[in-house]
Amino acid sequence: MPELFDHPDIAYWTPIVSPFDEAAARARLDRDRQLRAEGTTILLAITVDGGAPLGEVMLRRAPEGTELGYAVGPAHRGQGLAARAVRVMAAYAFEQLGAEQVILELEAENAASVTVATKAGFRLLDVPLITGEEKGRPYALQTWGLNRP
Repeated sequence: MPELFDHPDIAYWTPIVSPFDEAAARARLDRDRQLRAEGTTILLAITVDGGAPLGEVMLRRAPEGTELGYAVGPAHRGQGLAARAVRVMAAYAFEQLGAEQVILELEAENAASVTVATKAGFRLLDVPLITGEEKGRPYALQTWGLNRP
């Protein structure tokens, strides 16, 4: 995991801690196991034919809705992996969990994530931006949605 996520782009665009070393990876896996046991989150590796992890995709259920998130290691971008993983996880949310809508929360300046959202069939929703500060920088997240087919 460190080789995938210890990168300036990951640190900038995601809440993943930086530096992302072995200790951070273990802590993240422990947290993910706990959330999965609680039934609120599913975190899966993005692979090709079950090979080495190239990224991750996350589904989180909360009272406000079903949210997806993803990260792909820099060496594996531009192959459609994130869009494919988001489509698969959205289908799971609709078919297995009965979700009516799934959302992505993205910064407008993150052109790669906007491309993923668009390729996966998501549309920008007309809702207020989610603003805050993390890692010492302000952010403004757009909400993108995909409705049950």
